[in-house]
Amino acid sequence: MRGRKKLRVGVLFGGRSSEHEISLRSALTVISALDPARYAVIPIGITRDGRWYLRDDALAYLRVAAPKLRALNRAGLPINLPPYPGGFHLVATARAKTRGHQARQEAIATPDVIFPVLHGTYGEDGTIQGLLELAGIAYVGAGVLGSAIGMDKEIQKRLLRDAGLPVVRFHALTRSAYEEDSRLPIRLADDLGYPLFVKPNTLGSSVGISRVAERKSLAAALDEAFQYDRKVLLEAACPGREFECAVLGNDRPEASLPGEVIVRGGHEFYSYESKYVDPDGATIQVPAELPHDVRERIRECAVAAFGTLGLRGMARVDFLANHDLSELYINEVNTIPGFTTISMYPRMWEASGLSLPRLIDRLIELALEDHDARSRLKYSYLPDSKRL
Repeated sequence: MRGRKKLRVGVLFGGRSSEHEISLRSALTVISALDPARYAVIPIGITRDGRWYLRDDALAYLRVAAPKLRALNRAGLPINLPPYPGGFHLVATARAKTRGHQARQEAIATPDVIFPVLHGTYGEDGTIQGLLELAGIAYVGAGVLGSAIGMDKEIQKRLLRDAGLPVVRFHALTRSAYEEDSRLPIRLADDLGYPLFVKPNTLGSSVGISRVAERKSLAAALDEAFQYDRKVLLEAACPGREFECAVLGNDRPEASLPGEVIVRGGHEFYSYESKYVDPDGATIQVPAELPHDVRERIRECAVAAFGTLGLRGMARVDFLANHDLSELYINEVNTIPGFTTISMYPRMWEASGLSLPRLIDRLIELALEDHDARSRLKYSYLPDSKRL
C-alpha cells in the first residue's frame, strides 16, 4: 500500500431511531475493522435529535458508551450537509473561541464512500440513501427502493409471498383502523390463532415486539407496538427453531452458511433483552447443525429474497422453522444487519471463510462497483450538441 492514496470512508452511526444504541455497537466493530493502512476513516455521529458531528474521538467514545447502551452525546465539530453536484462536501462549523468572532467553516475531505451503520428509522429506510444519491456519493448497502422495502415489513412480506417464497400468515393494522374499530384486532388475531406476535411495522432489533399467548394480552401488545409505529403487524407463530443467513453481492449475490439462534434464560423469543441486555439470553450457533438439503434450501431462499426485494451489497435473511424442519418461512430481511460483537451477519461470513476485515473490504468494493456502474448511465435524451 506504500505510496497509494488511502480511500476515505465516512462511517455514519447513531441516528434518530429506537435502535440508536445498537448502531453505536455496530459502528465500534466496523471502525475497528477498517484497515488503517488502506482507509482514512471519517467518523460521523448523528445524535438522537438528528444533529451531525465529526467525531474524531469515535473509537475512544464508542468503547465506553456502546457496551453500556448509552446514546451519542453532542461533541465534535457540527456538520452541515450541502450536497454539491458531483460530490459530497462535509462542512464543519468550528465554534468561536472568543466573543465577537464569527464561527468559521472549513470543508472536510469529501468521502469516497459512505458506510451507513444506521439501524432502523432515518438510516435503514431509504432516507439516508436518498440523501447520498442526491449528493452523488457511493455508499454501502441497498439503494433507496430496496432500503424502503426492507424496512416496511408488510410490503416486504407481500412481495415475498407474491414471488412464491414462504412467509407466515399475517395481518397489518393501522392505528386509525384500530381507533375506528377496537374489535378489529381481535378478529384478526382469532383468524391467525394464538400464540401470535405483534410488532411495529418498520423497526428492527426486536424493539416493541410482544408474544401474545391469549386474547386478554392483545391490547397491551398493541399499545406497546403503536408507541413506535402507526402500523403494526400481527403474525402467526411458528414454534420451533430460528435461523439466519447472510447475503453478500450485487447482481450475483452469494449466501453464507446459515446460523441458528437458540433462546435461553426463560425468554419466550429472541427479544431485545435476550439480544442485548441479558448476556445469557441466547446462544448463537454458527454454522447451524442442519441436514444438507435444509441448509441449501435456506441459502437458496435467502438469495431469492435478496433478488425479489431488489437489494444490493448486503442483507441478513431471518427464517422460522418448525421442530422437524418440514416447514420453513422467511421471517424478515434486514438491509443493514447488525455488526455488534454478537451479530450473526459477520459471524456467518467468518464461518463461511470470509474474515471481518475482508468482509468490510468487500462491502466497500461492492458499493464502489455499483456507484461506478450507475454513474455511466445517461440522464438526458438530447445529444450533447443540442443541450443548453
